[in-house]
Amino acid sequence: MGRVELKTLVLQSITVNGILEQIVMFWNLIKAPFIVPTLQVMVNICLVMSVMLFLERVCMGIVKLFIKLLGRKPEKNYKWEAMQEDVEYGTSNYPMVLVQIPMYNEKEVYQLSIGAACGLSWPSDRIIVQVLDDSTDLAIKELVEVECIKWASKGINIKYEIRHNRNGYKAGALKEGLKHSYVSQCDFVAIFDADFQPEPDFLCRTIPFFVHNPDIGLVQARWKFANADECLMTRMQEMSLNYHFSVEQEVGSQTCAFFGFNGTAGVWRFKALNEAGGWKDRTTVEDMDLAVRASLQGWKFVFVGDIKVISELPSTFKAFRYQQHRWSCGPSNLFKKMAIEIAMNKVHFVFVVIYSFSRSHIIKIKMCTQKRRLFFILYSRILHFVVCYRKYRFGRSYTCFIVSSWCERSLHLVVFWVVFENVMAMHRTKATIIGLLEIGNVNEWVVTEKLGDASKTKASSDVPVLCSAPVKKSGPTIWERVHGLEMVAGLFLLCCGCYDFVYGKNYFYIYIFLQSVAFFVVGFGYVGTFVPK
Repeated sequence: MGRVELKTLVLQSITVNGILEQIVMFWNLIKAPFIVPTLQVMVNICLVMSVMLFLERVCMGIVKLFIKLLGRKPEKNYKWEAMQEDVEYGTSNYPMVLVQIPMYNEKEVYQLSIGAACGLSWPSDRIIVQVLDDSTDLAIKELVEVECIKWASKGINIKYEIRHNRNGYKAGALKEGLKHSYVSQCDFVAIFDADFQPEPDFLCRTIPFFVHNPDIGLVQARWKFANADECLMTRMQEMSLNYHFSVEQEVGSQTCAFFGFNGTAGVWRFKALNEAGGWKDRTTVEDMDLAVRASLQGWKFVFVGDIKVISELPSTFKAFRYQQHRWSCGPSNLFKKMAIEIAMNKVHFVFVVIYSFSRSHIIKIKMCTQKRRLFFILYSRILHFVVCYRKYRFGRSYTCFIVSSWCERSLHLVVFWVVFENVMAMHRTKATIIGLLEIGNVNEWVVTEKLGDASKTKASSDVPVLCSAPVKKSGPTIWERVHGLEMVAGLFLLCCGCYDFVYGKNYFYIYIFLQSVAFFVVGFGYVGTFVPK
């Protein structure tokens, strides 16, 4: 009986060895003629895109410098005059404005957003505040409705609207909100997400652009972050978003180039919105979808950086990851669906839009390697798979200081910003591919968790007021804190760093080791615990 078992084991060993030998033989057969040339082409494409990104950042930096030196302001570029009551007609010369606040189970911030919208300095008979509540929690739903009733009792024209499903998510809610009869009397619509709190003079500073410039379809304001100092992760987000607003959007606006709507803290002209086809829920970036279609119709967009709207950054890695998935997956999916429509438009606009899409999303998946260290280093008798992950944005290694310079107080954190961006590249790359291939959770919409504003105390025992330093719930367990994908990537980069340390002829392994540490820090869930000075 023992001999039979031994013979079986020998046969199984021979079979396994034979399969492994076949795999190795097949790999050696296709490696030289197919794999290596393909990867080399990808590397060359990455290098071209790196140069493209570098030149773009430099050019935008130069344009931004001239904007500062020349003191160019949107109020100077376009006709702008403050709105005033007419002696004879009173407030009737003020256009009718609809303010939409889409929300979903926003227990921590609903009072702040509704209060800020109702506090806008605009004639009460020329404004309608519309709260679009998709909440599934009945208790929260009741709280929001009570808040609306409270403001209505103060003379505010506020409408509380609900629907029986969440079809289309935010785009579906906004679209449904525009179907009510009272909306037809409005000329403009301002949109604020549930955690955004506009200043009282928001409409007084934005609407004049529309009144005196009939070709303007959108006025976009800048975001200001109430919790930027909460932890290292929020500081990293502030650095990236400050560059986006201070340079990318302002330069795009000043040069009349395409820049997208940010989904909130902006005002649309109803005529532009309708001519573009209204809200569509075919992707998770309904804001960019509308902006592209409106641009194709010839409408101009204006970014006003001096108008800042308070908002909240995701302060947990889980919330931030879901947000970045939506911001990466949605645009790539939209590009796939609109490529033909864009190609049939004017040639110069085709170039601008396609370039914008490729710069922001296709470039996410690029990596760069040395000749000897192509993406895959597969040697030895058994198939050893070692991917040498260099950097998801090679161009950013040259432009990181350009980006961080627009957030001077965080300049000393630029190294942390670079490695953190590389960690997020893994999730953005995955999301971009999902969007392009339209697979998996391509249309997944997870509402970013808001924690509220903790610096304010309760005004009264009846009306709870929320806060500016988020009130966190009890911390997660060790297993809930650990992120497996980041841990695997960190271990993988550690192996790559060891390989580079042993066989490399340069000091690049130091960067790889640093990046592996970043993956481990995020993997263990500590990125949201460090508070930088």
